[in-house]
Amino acid sequence: MKKAIAIKQEKVVEITEKLQKSTAAVFVDYRGLKVEELTELRKIFREAGIEYKVYKNTLVRMAAKNAGMEELVKDLVGPNGVALSYGDPVAPARIINDFAKKHKNLELKVGYVEGAYYDQAKLSELANVPTRDVLLARLLSSLNAPLSKFACVVKALSEKKESEEQTA
Repeated sequence: MKKAIAIKQEKVVEITEKLQKSTAAVFVDYRGLKVEELTELRKIFREAGIEYKVYKNTLVRMAAKNAGMEELVKDLVGPNGVALSYGDPVAPARIINDFAKKHKNLELKVGYVEGAYYDQAKLSELANVPTRDVLLARLLSSLNAPLSKFACVVKALSEKKESEEQTA
């Protein structure tokens, strides 16, 4: 009995450390997913450098309290999986949101992103924010547009001046 308690305490410490180190911890309800679908989701997470785990809710509740994420406790009912990101804080929510479009049984629940609690609605909003690369491309495009127009105007003026000099 003491050995089982020690193992659970070690697991709580492990989960607490992972929650504290992660930039994002997103919880999902995976009920109804087939084994093949869950395997596919795990593969997508692995390729993105995201850790996906299924823990006992009682252990996660204790770890969430230890990590200062008490808001999660009330939402940890039923089967839950957690996607932990140590890099891009938006990636887990985005991957889950995209995967859920094809697999209706997967559902975003709650999460912590960069130290802030996110409910399902906020996670969905966050998941729909374009990636950093897309946002940078849009910014560069908007900065480039006025310069391109200016260059076209200057070129048109120089061509007009050349044509006037040739006719004169």
